[in-house]
Amino acid sequence: MSSHNPSQPVTRASLARMKAAGEKITCLTAYDAGFARLIDAAGVDMIIVGDSLGMVVQGRESTLPVTLDDMIYHAAAVARGARRALRVVDMPFMTYADVRAALANAARLMREGGAQMVKLEGGARVTEIVHDLVQQGIPVCGHLGLLPQSVHQLGGYRVQGREREAAHAILEDARGLESAGAALLVLECVPAALAGEITRAVSMPVIGIGAGPECDGQVLVLQDMLGITPGKAPRFARDFMAGAGSIQAAVEAYLRAVQDGSFPAPEHCF
Repeated sequence: MSSHNPSQPVTRASLARMKAAGEKITCLTAYDAGFARLIDAAGVDMIIVGDSLGMVVQGRESTLPVTLDDMIYHAAAVARGARRALRVVDMPFMTYADVRAALANAARLMREGGAQMVKLEGGARVTEIVHDLVQQGIPVCGHLGLLPQSVHQLGGYRVQGREREAAHAILEDARGLESAGAALLVLECVPAALAGEITRAVSMPVIGIGAGPECDGQVLVLQDMLGITPGKAPRFARDFMAGAGSIQAAVEAYLRAVQDGSFPAPEHCF
């Protein structure tokens, strides 16, 4: 029996209960009211309004050009469509370069965009910012592993944490983010074994994307899950539209696959 009442809005507390009960958390991205309404009605636990919209909605080559106003516009649209799922909104590139900027910009995402939690990338360099946001009543989701906003520094979209030293650094960053007050963590493109170790090491729920089946939940970019991303699909994605009669059926198939542990399969992992 689920520890969460499906008629009640999802909160950080209910996600924490799901982790404790060993129930998989389901998450998808959304960028507009229509898709937000559809996936919310299907029963997804979390919606991330990702700065991935720069690539999948705006047609850009990276997330870097996405502005705060872009995020507010799309977050507000999602808020009008989704009522049950917890809404997490990305803070875009250079909007949290220091504590003062982070507080002002996160406040706008909540006040104008209807965000219930903000997500920012990085480990030790952002722990002070995470702490100050949480102290001001702004829930925070961390993001470790592949950091799309740092793609040029990382040298491309590559799996992170393969070497022992790099893996240890990501683990310590996860612990540091939790100590600073982060309520959730997204792990992107890290080896499955490392993701499992991190998931067991922290009490906050860990949501994986290309991070293996041992995370507390999974997230995919909606367009990847529907098989409509142009070009080669990421290795960690699966086209749930294949064989589905409708978008709603594809979303429901994704949710079932996450909940029963059949996604991600070995071919989706590193």
